[in-house]
Amino acid sequence: MDEIIDLDKFLATPYRQQIELQQINHAAGFSTLRLRLREIKRFTIFEIDSTTAERWGTALLEWSKTQGETKSAG
Repeated sequence: MDEIIDLDKFLATPYRQQIELQQINHAAGFSTLRLRLREIKRFTIFEIDSTTAERWGTALLEWSKTQGETKSAG
């Protein structure tokens, strides 16, 4: 049976989408990261491996670094 570990749950601004992150330890012996995005009644679910998570995370961090002036101005 797969094991689900809750990692984080928060609201994204400015549109208040609910984001939930879970680690799924599969009975087959590997883990994935589940990202669940909720907008009102609509759900989008991704299950990604660690390589994809690293690439996605790096892209998010690089983008956020370019937004420094925008964050301090707003």
